[in-house]
Amino acid sequence: MAALPSEASAFSWIRKAESLQMSSSNDQVSIPMSQRNINGLPKKTSKDVKVFTEGAVLSFHNICYRVKVKSGFLLGRKTVEKNILTNVNGIMRPGLNAILGPTGGGKSSLLDVLAARKDPHGLSGDVLINGAVRPANFKCNSGYVVQDDVVMGTLTVRENLQFSAALRLPTTMTNHEKNERINKIIQELGLEKVADSKVGTQFIRGVSGGERKRTSIGMELITDPSVLFLDEPTTGLDSSTANAVLLLLKRMSKQGRTIIFSIHQPRYSIFKLFDSLTLLASGRLMFHGPAQEALEYFASAGYQCEPYNNPADFFLDVINGDSSAVRLNREDQDDKANETEEPSQGEMSLIEKLAEFYGNSTFCREMKVELDQLSGGQKSKKGAAFKEITYTTSFFHQLKWISKRSFKNLLGNPQASIAQIIVTIILGLVIGAIFFDLKLDSTGIQNRAGVLFFLTTNQCFTSVSVVELFVIEKKLFIHEYISGYYRVSSYFFGKLLSDLLPMRMIPSILFTCIIYFMLGLKPKVEAFFIMMFSLMMVAYSASSMGLAVATGQSVVSIATLLMTICFVFMMIFSGLLVNLRTIASWLSWLQYFSIPRYGYTALQYNEFLGLNFCPGLNTTANDSCSYAICTGEEYLKNQGIDLSPWALWKNHVALVCMTVIFLTIAYLKLLFLKKYS
Repeated sequence: MAALPSEASAFSWIRKAESLQMSSSNDQVSIPMSQRNINGLPKKTSKDVKVFTEGAVLSFHNICYRVKVKSGFLLGRKTVEKNILTNVNGIMRPGLNAILGPTGGGKSSLLDVLAARKDPHGLSGDVLINGAVRPANFKCNSGYVVQDDVVMGTLTVRENLQFSAALRLPTTMTNHEKNERINKIIQELGLEKVADSKVGTQFIRGVSGGERKRTSIGMELITDPSVLFLDEPTTGLDSSTANAVLLLLKRMSKQGRTIIFSIHQPRYSIFKLFDSLTLLASGRLMFHGPAQEALEYFASAGYQCEPYNNPADFFLDVINGDSSAVRLNREDQDDKANETEEPSQGEMSLIEKLAEFYGNSTFCREMKVELDQLSGGQKSKKGAAFKEITYTTSFFHQLKWISKRSFKNLLGNPQASIAQIIVTIILGLVIGAIFFDLKLDSTGIQNRAGVLFFLTTNQCFTSVSVVELFVIEKKLFIHEYISGYYRVSSYFFGKLLSDLLPMRMIPSILFTCIIYFMLGLKPKVEAFFIMMFSLMMVAYSASSMGLAVATGQSVVSIATLLMTICFVFMMIFSGLLVNLRTIASWLSWLQYFSIPRYGYTALQYNEFLGLNFCPGLNTTANDSCSYAICTGEEYLKNQGIDLSPWALWKNHVALVCMTVIFLTIAYLKLLFLKKYS
């Protein structure tokens, strides 16, 4: 039996095998400095012109990023600055460029900075493209795949790609050309079998996790970007699916794309696909260079990878000071135990030592020479790439497609649309049965007042569901807005037209049609439509208030709680639970902010005016009881409701004004919503 190879020979054998595999698969390999041009790209030969024709070299110079963090409790809270990234430099060329590091090391922050999606406050340094200033609309022209696949689950794979193409491709392209590009992307991503299948939601079973991730990538490939960013592309995927996704990215990188992604703990079959590796820990650079030379670099630093150990796991173990998986190649072995302990005051930590070692390495010196050649004195305009968003389509084109997608989403989600209609019909029948055939007597007054109050408050509380309209799609909206899909105004009005208007109008119409005739309310056509309109306006104003409260929130339950509390207080001042004339003057002003009050007053005026509840008495004479309410006018006066013709419509005007005010607040909150991470 042959003896097992020593650790050094095994390491050498693995390195040779990796080199042979990389050279045989035409992947990008380490290129000596003498074979690179002034831009840091390989000198082009006739053999590899096709590979780098469309490539872009992204360089970043002295990137520092600080955020303000509040610590302590209540009055003792202090605001301190925390360094997220510290003097990070590097070059990302066409190929697979991986950013690796422990949790909280700054991977996603660096990715967002390079993609111009990080809040520019506290950010310093320069990011250049091919040695030139990064264009202002860079985030619209590049591709960015977020960690959580933000695609519309009720639409099919093809419909999601069509939405991206309709809003991100110029209108000069014909629909045939757009469909050709969509079909090409579907073929490249291997999505032919599921192209017409729904992506899937928590209620609808859709495509697999890998197919969902490829759909997200396809949404970004619509514009054919030269630079593609991905935040943790393997999150939530099993090892086999994750490997398939990275193989797909590898094929795409061979076409000349610069693919930059953060990744946490890749398996070895994924790691060997990397062309460039950037190691971050505590916001500092541990290594930046060819991925296949990282093991030799750490060996020169005194850290030897064990045979058959995953290099990615080994790097994280080194950075975290896990001595159980790291063998130090030093004479003073006592330092091994000291490095895993907390450094004393004045003593450098392990991360600081590794950062200093990299700063003195050949990799760092060569990179700085290339960075100086690439920059050529260029300095980017601070914040320009973060603020500018350009749109390829008009407002009305965006409005059309957003409304179309929202309406499809409504129809494709029966739990939110059909279920609400069914509940409305059942509830209408139950209420109609309880209050069936109202009489014109003293009980008819109480029952009419009760059912009208119930209808008004029911319209308010069923409107609480509107809080999900902007909360659930918050991540989707932020991602699409930054990527230049649409304007805030297009999204806002598109959602109102396709979602808010029909879903508040239909229940009001159904309620009125079912209840009005079962209850035997005033037999007049105009009274029927006034009741329908009043219920509609209550629903719209309550929903608008819900949007004003919920917009910008991240948790549905918090927004729902706030809405419920507001409606409970409004219900007290509606006019049934307490006679509004008896409320103290210093509290009576609150009734003017009550949505149920305006709706309830309008419904009472519409129903009670002209009714006679004492048919046996001549109410025009003086023989009516002094304490009895025999006419609708007497009831309205007792409630403090004006009997003038304007008394009805002023309630509708108030509801319209409240709707406009609340929608304006919701729009402004959406407009000024923090759209950077």
